[in-house]
Amino acid sequence: MLIGCWGGYWLSRGLGRQATIKMLGSRASSVERHLGQAGLEAVVVLRLLPGFPYWPVNYGSGAFGVGQRDFLLGSFLAVIPGQFSLVAIGALISNPNLFTGIVVAVSWAIVLLLTVWAYWRWKAARPEHG
Repeated sequence: MLIGCWGGYWLSRGLGRQATIKMLGSRASSVERHLGQAGLEAVVVLRLLPGFPYWPVNYGSGAFGVGQRDFLLGSFLAVIPGQFSLVAIGALISNPNLFTGIVVAVSWAIVLLLTVWAYWRWKAARPEHG
């Protein structure tokens, strides 16, 4: 999963900003606005948003100047706990027990804490609009 995200990042770097804006369509201005100020935090927040697809984050990060380190670290921080929690939910459904219930609770707590942390950092990094 992370390799595919990284591939999208480099694809948009190769295609360039204008081609990526066309690819993102109506999402382009929103993705650019969110990624332009705080790369790492923005990647984490956007990855953790329920229902927000990964591909605009991948392409937007490459096109709008998010550094590779921030992109990979932000993706890792957000994707791993989220995927772990989904696997744990599947395990809990197929074999309900206390251990898998605790794993689900802990993984969702990590996702929630990461979301709050990233949002605060991202908001602090954005310039104030007067």
